[in-house]
Amino acid sequence: MTDVKTLDELRREIDGLDDRILEILNRRAELVMQVGRIKTRENREFHVPSREREIYERLAALNKGPFPTESIRSVFREIISASLALEAPMKVAFLGPKATFSHLAAMQHFGLAAELVPQKSIPAVFEEVEKGRALYGVVPVENSTEGVISHTLDMFTGSDLKINAEILLEVSHFLLSRTGRIEDVKKIYSHPQPLAQCRRWLAENLPNVPLVDVASTTLAAQIVSEDYSAAAIASEYAASLYDLKVVRERIEDQVNNVTRFLVIGSKMAEKSGDDRTSLMFSVKDEPGILYRMLEPFAKRGLNLSKIESRPNKSKAWEYIFFLDLAGHVSEPEVSEAVQELKGYCQFVKILGSYPKAK
Repeated sequence: MTDVKTLDELRREIDGLDDRILEILNRRAELVMQVGRIKTRENREFHVPSREREIYERLAALNKGPFPTESIRSVFREIISASLALEAPMKVAFLGPKATFSHLAAMQHFGLAAELVPQKSIPAVFEEVEKGRALYGVVPVENSTEGVISHTLDMFTGSDLKINAEILLEVSHFLLSRTGRIEDVKKIYSHPQPLAQCRRWLAENLPNVPLVDVASTTLAAQIVSEDYSAAAIASEYAASLYDLKVVRERIEDQVNNVTRFLVIGSKMAEKSGDDRTSLMFSVKDEPGILYRMLEPFAKRGLNLSKIESRPNKSKAWEYIFFLDLAGHVSEPEVSEAVQELKGYCQFVKILGSYPKAK
């Protein structure tokens, strides 16, 4: 009886704490609404990503446990997401449909209270933001196994949108079917990227099963939901959405399979203190130009994390370069390096300065 009483007492104490948490959340919501009215009156941006990051980092530093520090971001992401919804509707376009990894990335970054709107293509995501129908867009840009997603980079050549944030999503691929039995699998559907990321596993475990490319992992799951002889490579979330069973989990060839997504918006993000700047530029074709275009960054000790080239579609055999470096364009050394780079280039375009993903 003592153990039962002790358990009851502990549960009553937890209930009391939950009541206080709810009271505090509602008081926080009232303050957020007051902030929203001030922002409207002063014509300020209602969403400030650097403020979110400041909240996460401050609370993580204050945490003494036993509540896990890595869970603080998840909890407060939803609190902030719900709070922003009180200020103004947060509409975010993403490369759909629902249950794709772009959808999961959007939920991870913006929370469940945001209005997440699926789009059929990467250009459609850009268009939604450019025309003001969405505040932000989420698009994939590279995968740690398969490399850059060139279509996303190409879109920046004709767009004035800025990169506001980056999202790193650990991608785990699940083999899904109606029966959950590997011996029933006679055909496999998925998007070309997941098929490529699971190439070795498929060759070893289902070598004679035909692979069928489709537009998205969600479409693959949808097809398989009506075909008992087929399987889909998709997210675990897709299994719950289409009532599928897991045949095998985590079948990606590389254990650390991470996809990087970009959050695009109409304005430059504020300096956070731990930022990345992305540029695109086209250089004049002359001897030593590659050395000279990197020199402005090297002599200032600026760390370059990525450089990628893409063909210039308007001129044969000319290339556009994409470059990521540490720092914010408002910092003097970054600004000076970019100005010096312009002397060697036909054009330079700042795609954005934004907080590094944690």
